[in-house]
Amino acid sequence: MALKQSMSQMQASGSTLAPPSATPAPSSSSGNGDLTAQLLDRVNTLEQQQRDMRGEIDQLTNDLQQKTAALAKQMADNQFAAQNGGGAAASAPAAAAAATSASRPATTPDALLASGKAALQKRDYDTAHDNAEQALKNAKGAFKVDAQFLLAQSLAGQKEYRQSAVAYYDAYRQSPKSARAPDALLGVSASLLAMGDKKAACQALGKLKAEFPSPTQRVSHAAEIYSSRGGCQ
Repeated sequence: MALKQSMSQMQASGSTLAPPSATPAPSSSSGNGDLTAQLLDRVNTLEQQQRDMRGEIDQLTNDLQQKTAALAKQMADNQFAAQNGGGAAASAPAAAAAATSASRPATTPDALLASGKAALQKRDYDTAHDNAEQALKNAKGAFKVDAQFLLAQSLAGQKEYRQSAVAYYDAYRQSPKSARAPDALLGVSASLLAMGDKKAACQALGKLKAEFPSPTQRVSHAAEIYSSRGGCQ
């Protein structure tokens, strides 16, 4: 709005310049001097208006960048909490699995998943990402869905939102009727919101509502939060 007002003022000011007169102007040096002074004043005024407008644009750009960064961080934190059950209950199995496998390298899909989930709890997203990719090479059935979901979570933690949206949708597509599917659609929505694509995020939430009309309280609460932030109808 500030930019539009500045442009309107410049256009309005520019329109006040008188058109060339049809009658030849006197050739006296005093007349030329007055015209030159008027033109210089006008040029100085326009330059000052441009400087003011650039300052307003810089300020608006900085404000937008700060708000976008704050929203992305809040989305990532909410997504992490929602998809991991809030912490205590989910962290106990992961901690136990990590303690069990600490004495040997994780190589099997279930061991890689346990190690990756433990890393995710510590917000070590790089390790979680590596473990998820290794697990996906040999995982089958439910293990494969869990590995795909872990990959999506690690990408979201790394703020790779475009890739995490795709990974979450792949987790949903692999098992669209499983207990993991609602969380996967939530992840799709959260990633799209972090990217600023509210329309697509609302479509993901609409799919969640249509296919899972009676979700768990945790999923329902997270869906309400994302719906409000996306301005979904």
